[in-house]
Amino acid sequence: MAKKQWSDLSPHIRRLILIGGAFEGVLKAAALVDLVRRSSEEVHGSKPLWAAAIVLINSVGVVPIAYFAYGRQRT
Repeated sequence: MAKKQWSDLSPHIRRLILIGGAFEGVLKAAALVDLVRRSSEEVHGSKPLWAAAIVLINSVGVVPIAYFAYGRQRT
């Protein structure tokens, strides 16, 4: 089976891919901004490790959501 190219996709699918990518980018940016603004004591685990995971793992939002759910200390 041949790989589909961008031009082969329907406009609806293209739109969904772009919206998903934008959502992923916004989540990653928000998680990184929050991580930078918090002290090390306010983060579960290593800040550099969280930053690397947020940036490097292509997760469709899973790692940024995990950071917001589990990586931050409750104040």
